[in-house]
Amino acid sequence: MEFALLHPDPDDPKWLRPVPPSAALAQRLHPIEREIQDRRRRSLELTDSFEPFMDISAQDAPTTHAITVLEGKARINAAIDVATADCTTEVLTIQPGGGRSELTLSKGVERGQAVIDRGVSIRTLYQHTVRHHHGTYAYAERLADGKVEIRTLEELVERMLVFDRTVAFIPAQEDAEVALELRHPGLVTYLIRVFEQLWQRGTPLLEDVRYNPTPDGISGVQRSIAQLLVEGHVDDSIARRLGMNVRTCRTHIAKLNATLGSRSRTQLGYLIAQSGILDEDS
Repeated sequence: MEFALLHPDPDDPKWLRPVPPSAALAQRLHPIEREIQDRRRRSLELTDSFEPFMDISAQDAPTTHAITVLEGKARINAAIDVATADCTTEVLTIQPGGGRSELTLSKGVERGQAVIDRGVSIRTLYQHTVRHHHGTYAYAERLADGKVEIRTLEELVERMLVFDRTVAFIPAQEDAEVALELRHPGLVTYLIRVFEQLWQRGTPLLEDVRYNPTPDGISGVQRSIAQLLVEGHVDDSIARRLGMNVRTCRTHIAKLNATLGSRSRTQLGYLIAQSGILDEDS
């Protein structure tokens, strides 16, 4: 009865008549086959629905880890060490600020020399202030040979490193405790263009910086400070942008005061504007 091989006799309910096994089997299989057909139809519908997405996945795989946040100097330096070790063609760096500590310089020489020995070219941008820091200048002069080119500018953007035009590192916080590792081709290309524009404006390290002449013997650095003063920057901001310490910055401002005969910051701004030292043709 469970397999439907017997069924009640219609003429006598007390009797059971046998059912041909093939007929009983067909009766049992029918709902199963119907379910199989339903599931097959459903699978075809799912396949059709997913086909557009399959076409997308068949395209070039997107760049993985396009932006990675690196927290802590140890992790930042480790990531830079990996990129340095993997680098095969070119390193581009922007190093704002003034002189470096002896420890920083020694590490820089070691890392830079290892790259140079592999035939990798290096182009680095510093600020003009490194020319007045003996240790940093000696370090830069030591590397400024062969495949290493170094130029300086009055002002630079934040620190940046680009390896093989495929991976870049930029700071994410002022305290240098967080950095971004960038591998998105569009972002890296943009940063390279910024570097190239600055590079074209830079002066080779072993050449003298040419400043436009200014009246009253005001130096090029003091002229840059004067420009930032007129724009409303405070001493800390000016020092940071020009890669010098605040004390040095204030010394230059004092010289500007003495040269122009100013007795106050407000009067200094007025005298700078009247002196013509910021005129493009001066």
